[in-house]
Amino acid sequence: MTDDTALVAGAREGILDAFNALVRAHERLAYNVALRMLGDADEAADVTQDSFIAAYEHLDDLRGPFRPWLLRIVVNRCYDALRRRKRGPRPLDEVVSQATPVAGDRDDPERQALSAELARAIERCLAELPPDQRAAVVLVDAQGLSYEETAEAMRVPLGTVRSRLFRGRARLRDALRTEGELLPPAYRHYAGTET
Repeated sequence: MTDDTALVAGAREGILDAFNALVRAHERLAYNVALRMLGDADEAADVTQDSFIAAYEHLDDLRGPFRPWLLRIVVNRCYDALRRRKRGPRPLDEVVSQATPVAGDRDDPERQALSAELARAIERCLAELPPDQRAAVVLVDAQGLSYEETAEAMRVPLGTVRSRLFRGRARLRDALRTEGELLPPAYRHYAGTET
C-alpha cells in the first residue's frame, strides 16, 4: 500500500514521479471500476486516462483521501460516457473473454465453460442495472471498497449507498434467477432452482 498523502504532497509540489506513483497504485482499481461500469475495454481505458488527467489538473481541489476522490472522478466520467451513449452498455463478452478461470476450473473444460458462461450472465445482469446502482455494486462488491469510501466516491450519503446496494443486489438476484442452472450448486437455492 502506498502512502498517498506523501505522494499527493509531492505531486502538488510538481514532482511528476510522485503523481506517476499514484497512477501506478490506483490505475488497476480505476480501470476495473470503469470497465464494469461501461462494459467496454477501450472506453474504460479512455475514461481511466481522462480521470487521471483530471485528477492531476485538479489536485489542489483534493480534500481528504486520494482514492475515494479519484474514484468519484472515475464514476462521474462513466456517468458522462453512459449519458453520451443514450443507450444501455454494450454486451460484456469482451470482458468475460479476458477473465481468468477459477483455479479449479483450469483442469476441467466443462467447469471452465460454465464459469465463463456464469461470468457473462453476471456481467449481462450487472449491465442492466441503473448506473447509480451499478456504481454502488461495482465499488463495494466487485472492487471491495468500504461503504464509506463508496459514499465519498459517489458523493452521496452513506444511507444512499446502502439503499442503492440493496436495490442493485436485489435486481441482480432477480435477474440471476433466470440463469439458475449456471450457478454452483451451493448457490442455487438463492436463485430458486435448487436441485
